[in-house]
Amino acid sequence: MTDPMALVPSDLLERVTRGWRDMSTRLVQLGRDRPEGNRGVFVNPAAERGSTVLFSSLEAMDRAGHGRYGPELIYGAMGSPIQHRLEAVIAEIEGGAQAQVVPSGLAACTLPLLAYLGAGDHCLLSDSVYGPTRRFADRVLRRFGVEVTYFPPMAAEGDLQALVQPNTRLIFAESPGSHSFEVQDIPMLGRLAARAGARLVVDNTWGIGLFNPFAHGAHVSVQALTKYAAGHSDTIIGAVTVASDADWRPLRDTAIQAGQTAGPDDCWLTLRGLRTMGARQERQAATALGVALWLQSRPEVSRVLHPALPSCPGHEYWARDFSGASSLFGVVFDPAFTQADMTAMIDGLSYFGIGASWGGYESLVLPTSGGISRSCPSVTAEGPACRLHVGLEDGAALVADLARGLDSMSAARAVRGTG
Repeated sequence: MTDPMALVPSDLLERVTRGWRDMSTRLVQLGRDRPEGNRGVFVNPAAERGSTVLFSSLEAMDRAGHGRYGPELIYGAMGSPIQHRLEAVIAEIEGGAQAQVVPSGLAACTLPLLAYLGAGDHCLLSDSVYGPTRRFADRVLRRFGVEVTYFPPMAAEGDLQALVQPNTRLIFAESPGSHSFEVQDIPMLGRLAARAGARLVVDNTWGIGLFNPFAHGAHVSVQALTKYAAGHSDTIIGAVTVASDADWRPLRDTAIQAGQTAGPDDCWLTLRGLRTMGARQERQAATALGVALWLQSRPEVSRVLHPALPSCPGHEYWARDFSGASSLFGVVFDPAFTQADMTAMIDGLSYFGIGASWGGYESLVLPTSGGISRSCPSVTAEGPACRLHVGLEDGAALVADLARGLDSMSAARAVRGTG
């Protein structure tokens, strides 16, 4: 079996994995109790479950209610001790000041749209955003009187400036796009937002811990903690992080008013998952890079959409702004193959599960052409395309699995050509 790691140059391997290694110690230490005096503590904090919170007096209850912008225990639907602990950890990882944990990644995407936009406002969204975010913008924001314009993720600053309107209040980016993997120029979008007096929201799920959005001009960072943070494909949870009080208060108020808080068990599982995220992703990112380089050498493959490779749109921004890479990337096949060819290949794989999401310990595959809504031309339209998430399996086993699938795809095409 081919060992894909033999294809990886040592300097590129270091570049891809350094960020994960650098954060591993912090991930183990953050948000934990420490023994004091003769008092012992559990390594993992407890998940306290509850709805009603009791107070010693009405005055104490009223005082707690006025502390809703901090980690105050008020009512179960407004946050629990383990949620507040997780929020503090996420804020530090993201480089922000405050974080709101919510029930899903989609809730994290939609909460800032609800918090910062109103009837008559205009929103610019990257055409590469997560499909359900797009659906929310088209079916809910428009119904509430918000104008929505999609922009090409690799558009130049001048072209984007032409799309800004006097009522533009928010720019929403996803970098890299979770289906087409364009890495966006976030500092440029930050300049654009500053000139417009708008907020820049970045879906930073792929780059958790590897990219500090606030150091590059963003006001709000979105995380689907379901992915790398929870890490075991058994939790649905998200977070929104901000750096300023002016951004925090409307976000927190909207979360409370919409009932957007996560349950204590999901928070506990995510906090536990974070402890090993650095170690998991250092290994998975390395294997993913090896698999990507191997795929790049296959005749069936037209382009590999891995941000660490020059073949990916916006690679130069990844090289400039990120401290590492994740284990999710895309593959575009030669246009001579059909969508049906790719479907048969995917159906025949053994180690790559077919399913939505990513970031867990297991490898996954999902088509990214034929069913993804886009307003602008996408690199995934160049040929049949799919997304691969590389898990903790042995890289040689994954390559052998893909090799069997690609060989079968080529053989089927050859038979079709001679039939």
